[in-house]
Amino acid sequence: MATRMAVDQPKQPKLNVEEYLTTALSGTPQELHPFFESFQRFHSRKLWHQLTLKLFEFFEHPLSKPYRVDVFDRFVRDFEARINQLRLVEMGVKVSKEISNPATHLTFLTDLLSRIDTKSSPEAHVLLLSQIAHVKLLYGDVEGTKTDIDQAWKVLDELSSVDNSVNAAYYSVAADYHKAKADYAPYYKNSLLYLACIDLDKELTPEERLARAHDLGISAFLGDTIYNFGELLMHPILDALDGTPHEWIKKLLFTFNEGNIGKFEALAPLFPKEPILQDNYPFLRQKICLMALIESVFKRNPYDRTMTFQTIAEETRLPLDEVEHLVMKALSLKLIRGSIDQVDQKAQITWVQPRVLSREQIGQLSQRLSAWVGKLSLVEQRIAPELIANA
Repeated sequence: MATRMAVDQPKQPKLNVEEYLTTALSGTPQELHPFFESFQRFHSRKLWHQLTLKLFEFFEHPLSKPYRVDVFDRFVRDFEARINQLRLVEMGVKVSKEISNPATHLTFLTDLLSRIDTKSSPEAHVLLLSQIAHVKLLYGDVEGTKTDIDQAWKVLDELSSVDNSVNAAYYSVAADYHKAKADYAPYYKNSLLYLACIDLDKELTPEERLARAHDLGISAFLGDTIYNFGELLMHPILDALDGTPHEWIKKLLFTFNEGNIGKFEALAPLFPKEPILQDNYPFLRQKICLMALIESVFKRNPYDRTMTFQTIAEETRLPLDEVEHLVMKALSLKLIRGSIDQVDQKAQITWVQPRVLSREQIGQLSQRLSAWVGKLSLVEQRIAPELIANA
């Protein structure tokens, strides 16, 4: 509570660094005194890197909470231009979390942003702008969040090499923004990119991993452009669902990826546990039919992908008169390429959308490649004698 009071009260009279550190030594717990003694030593010797490392240690110490904002405002600001700007922003972001007043919180971050040079420190600028966007989202300023995200992306998109912490901050707030807007496909994409930038075990609690896995599953089902779950199915984040009431969501993800309509129907009675899935059942039913079609095409010989409407109806469990619409939908979504013969009621498929394959699908592909190699070997055996005779 001491921190919040200090933040919202009028600022203390400005002291020079030595005076401030001397005052802090007498006004903080004994356990923190070694930090301030190190601050004095490193600052006087202008050892900025060592001072930065010691400050991070200080801000991690549990007893430092009530003093973090004060140390940042009255000590770090004195030499902030001399230290790595990305590390400065990381410090500022951590410190800002001790400020409870929304207006003061944003003012603290935007004031720091005004002191960061975008051209010389683009990563620091993106990291701080992403944090500002996140704070605005927490306080309900969705449009302000979108503006900051777009501005951050303009800078980030121009960088060839970016620190993982910067990418993580951007993709995290971008995912949260799309979640707030119920934009399932963009949430799915940005959330997976965020997870690629962090260490799951170190940076997310078990509760956070469970929530993220749940949200990714829901977005995969409801995303109108997501028809390949392979990347998610291979991600360790899904392990968070094991042994929880949400474990059936993981089973449903594998069911969709297999295009298995029988398993889908068996799991459908669980949909009321997730009302949003129950409300979107017609869409999910169409989606599983599309994925069944994709899987059916994938399993067929590449040179024999002409399928009758009757075959498609049987494999997707659709009435015969709905097959043509399903194939047209798959064509419009660019899940497949080919043509439809309405007279003969056939669909000729020439291409299937590339996707990440499960281990089982890779096994099937391996068997087909082995069979293909076997056929080539037979052809070689047949023509080898003729080549030798004509040599």
